[in-house]
Amino acid sequence: MSEYIDHDPSGATVGIIEKQYFTFAQPPDLLPLESGSSIGPVTVCYETCGTLNQDKSNVILVLHALSGDAHVAGYYHAQDPKPGWWDIMVGPGKAMDTDRYYIICSNILGSCMGSTGPSSVDPDTDKAFATDFPMITIGDMVQCQKALMDHLGIEKILCAIGGSVGGMQVLEWCVRYPEMIASAIPIATTTRHSALAIAFNEVARQAIMADPNWNQGHYYGKEKPDMGLAIARMIGHITYLSDEAMRLKFGRKLQNRSALSFEFGAEFQVESYLQYQGNKFIERFDANSFLYITKAADYFDLARDYGKGSLVKAFTKANTKFLVVSFTSDWLYPTYQSKEMVKAMKKNDLDVSFCEIDAQWGHDAFLLPNPRFSSLVKGFLKGACHGQ
Repeated sequence: MSEYIDHDPSGATVGIIEKQYFTFAQPPDLLPLESGSSIGPVTVCYETCGTLNQDKSNVILVLHALSGDAHVAGYYHAQDPKPGWWDIMVGPGKAMDTDRYYIICSNILGSCMGSTGPSSVDPDTDKAFATDFPMITIGDMVQCQKALMDHLGIEKILCAIGGSVGGMQVLEWCVRYPEMIASAIPIATTTRHSALAIAFNEVARQAIMADPNWNQGHYYGKEKPDMGLAIARMIGHITYLSDEAMRLKFGRKLQNRSALSFEFGAEFQVESYLQYQGNKFIERFDANSFLYITKAADYFDLARDYGKGSLVKAFTKANTKFLVVSFTSDWLYPTYQSKEMVKAMKKNDLDVSFCEIDAQWGHDAFLLPNPRFSSLVKGFLKGACHGQ
């Protein structure tokens, strides 16, 4: 997920938002993980906006991408310069209208943005878990979200929506807890990573693990593997854009110079941009969390986990109205992957709508203003309400 945030020109906002925390799986009742390990206690950081109606039927569950967090919309304080990561979509009168819906977004298991992850303190050692943290899956993340819903007394979710790794969580919800999900919008996502996506993730992980400061993950309280994490982010950021987006934004423009320097350094604007993104990322994210979450995304395989290799069989477990969205310039999760899931859904006679949106900005297009996309989501949600 990219760093850039576009402020909504309308000025509509959900206002001031507070982080909230829910802790469960207290010993000896640990959270069982798909790897066979278990962990506890587990803390989930979450945020809400809008008003929950009396029968709790207006819940939209927003699932964030790899490096995202629970801060989906609004501001933390009056001087906060940057709103939540999807503020353009969540708020009064917006696609996810907080005058109508109750929005819940939680930070995923394994992250470093408030929920339990490798940088959290292991109660057995009073030190950070580091790489002693157990391997996790998308399913494990969804288990934690289900525990949060139980805690909040939410029995039915009007819509689960998310892009990229968030879209994987949407799909997992639909087959793991089908009785809870009335509708779903998986965006710019896939039912399993291609070899290309796995390859990019592995190169990024190797960049982190090759950093001399990584120390097998036990770097807390010491020098961090900032160089490795910055390079990993640079690699990832390339996959979030498109050839056209990079051509329009940068081309071959030089950075603050009129001629080649014939030296190693960031001469081109695109080089400077990637270095900036990498250096900015290390200020807010943890290298081990990056390793764990990318691995969980690589492990995700809906057909293997729920259909014994058949995607059609996997979706027999779903009972959800779907809107599947892809973007023309997304080469990380290209449209053919969305069409594969739509085909499998339709073979199960599920109510499915599909839209490929023409957008030049690549995989990150779902994070940027797009009137057609906003209108599509808004209309689908209204239909989901009427269908209840």
